[in-house]
Amino acid sequence: MKMSFEHLSGKKVKFDIVNKNGAVLVPADSVLNSDTLRLLQQHEVNPFDVVVHAEKEAPAHESPSKLIQEAAQYSKHLFDRLNYDRKVPLIEIKNQFIPVVRQISRHPDLFELFESVKAKDEYTHQHNIGVGVLSTMIGQWLNLEESELALLSLAATLHDIGKVRIPQELLLRPGKLTKEEFEEMKRHTIYGYEILKGTIGLSPRVMLVALQHHERLDGSGYPLHLKKGEIDFFSQIVAVADVFHAISSRRPYHDPMPFYKVVTLMRQGSFGELNPEIVSLLLDKFIYAMLGRQVLLSDGRVAEVIHINSFDDLHPLVKIEDSLLDLSRNRDIQIVQILG
Repeated sequence: MKMSFEHLSGKKVKFDIVNKNGAVLVPADSVLNSDTLRLLQQHEVNPFDVVVHAEKEAPAHESPSKLIQEAAQYSKHLFDRLNYDRKVPLIEIKNQFIPVVRQISRHPDLFELFESVKAKDEYTHQHNIGVGVLSTMIGQWLNLEESELALLSLAATLHDIGKVRIPQELLLRPGKLTKEEFEEMKRHTIYGYEILKGTIGLSPRVMLVALQHHERLDGSGYPLHLKKGEIDFFSQIVAVADVFHAISSRRPYHDPMPFYKVVTLMRQGSFGELNPEIVSLLLDKFIYAMLGRQVLLSDGRVAEVIHINSFDDLHPLVKIEDSLLDLSRNRDIQIVQILG
């Protein structure tokens, strides 16, 4: 298969590009043009190994939707490349992909960010970005050191890389999988570990997240049925982000769950025993971010949240036009969606 260099035209390279003998073909910070691209082809340089400078970052206050869509496209491109040459372009991912995930995670409006990061059509790759962003946010809230945070972002964004070996018809199946099909789907954790294990310079913790993100503290998860201290802390973070994003998003076999149901089911441990401190941290951040925002109620009315009840935070005091409504005393009315 002939490899294309077209997408590199006009880009500035970040590092020296060398041939198989170590001779510099294109110095760092050079802009690639038709002549230099022809030279790279002549020396059989893999275009996937060429690292270019990232595009100029958008201002932090802009909607993250465009960045998320671009990152999801990159994720799809990465999966396609892995099908072709089975090589994880680690340097490129660290220098081009992860900085975008980190930038998205710093967006100041939590609900605008989450609405943008929810998967609405193409699930697999939007989910990769969503889990990467949510995990990074959790790491920030936990005050992880910068080196740890960068590693968590990388691990979370690559957590489902093993799905590259799962047939597309299984990934996109709208109906229930057979027992045999579900067992094959579960093997994406092992496949991910195997793919990443062969990547030079990659931290073992990134491989563990691919392997362990469906493990649960009570041993009910897969593939190894690990318990509590056997599960890497990064894997525990990604497991929470994975569940939260999955049930909040549109998938081939279910619509996104309403907000109150997401919170209730995660608190009840309906998806296996997740780390309770991480679950509480994530849910509390979202619940208290509702204060002052417009929400859609289950009876179809729009209200403004004006007070969070610390003893019943999922049923706050809301304002509807000129009237107040205490949802803790009207428990048949729920918050379905945060509007803005």
